[in-house]
Amino acid sequence: MPLIQLKSLLLFLRTLFAVFRNAFIILVSLGLFGDTMTELLYMDDSYLKEFNARVARVTDDGIVLDKTVFYLQGGGQPSDTGKIIKYNKEFEVEKVKKVDGNVIHFLKGEWKDSIKEGDEVKGVINWERRYKLMRMHTAAHVLSSVFNKKAGALITGNQLDFEKSRFDFNLEDFDREKILSFVDEVNRLLAEGHEVSISYLPRDDALKDPELVKLASVLPPAVKELRIVTIGSIDRQCDGGTHVKNTKEVGRVVVLKMENKGKNNRRLYFGLEPPAEQAVEKPTL
Repeated sequence: MPLIQLKSLLLFLRTLFAVFRNAFIILVSLGLFGDTMTELLYMDDSYLKEFNARVARVTDDGIVLDKTVFYLQGGGQPSDTGKIIKYNKEFEVEKVKKVDGNVIHFLKGEWKDSIKEGDEVKGVINWERRYKLMRMHTAAHVLSSVFNKKAGALITGNQLDFEKSRFDFNLEDFDREKILSFVDEVNRLLAEGHEVSISYLPRDDALKDPELVKLASVLPPAVKELRIVTIGSIDRQCDGGTHVKNTKEVGRVVVLKMENKGKNNRRLYFGLEPPAEQAVEKPTL
């Protein structure tokens, strides 16, 4: 096979992999693997910090609620932590995951004699941790958009955390100065103060949208509606994660480390400096 055809084939395969990877991430983050009895309140409002709910099921590891503000682990974003309160007794939530169709709030310590199916409880998330992850997630979307528009880079992996996040992408030349210039562009866009909005789009409409058709076409038929995160004129994509309302809340992206992971595979570790303006959402517990 001629070299130019081989390169074209590899590019096609990388693109296809990125599309299927993004579809998988969305299914997980939207909680769409199997039916769930839990309403995910954060999908419409990432700034909710506490809620009242009913215990729908008790498992060996934790409890399933009829609704929750706790983000469940998926899409490269860690789950929320926090506490469940019943009659002034507090139980620590160490993680939230979907297991066999159930959104389970994993509880630490002795709780099984205190919480039963049908109980009314209150949930409170660790807001400081959540807000950092919201800032990280919005930053990751802007990074992805800028790297793709400037160099055609495709995202091949990511892992968000509240202090340091990882960003994997395909880029032919491992040019540190060029990568740093992309990050400078990201910071310029963040500082401009673009609004971040959440909307929902029927699957049939997404199939007609040039920006979304590739992803919409590989999602299973059960997905009738897509959650769309739009960051001003910068980025628009399907996503199930939590985000800030305005890019000014993100602060400044700081490159911590760059790695060359082999042929066309690059890795960027980044953190965030707090916004220069203090008139942003103040973390409270």
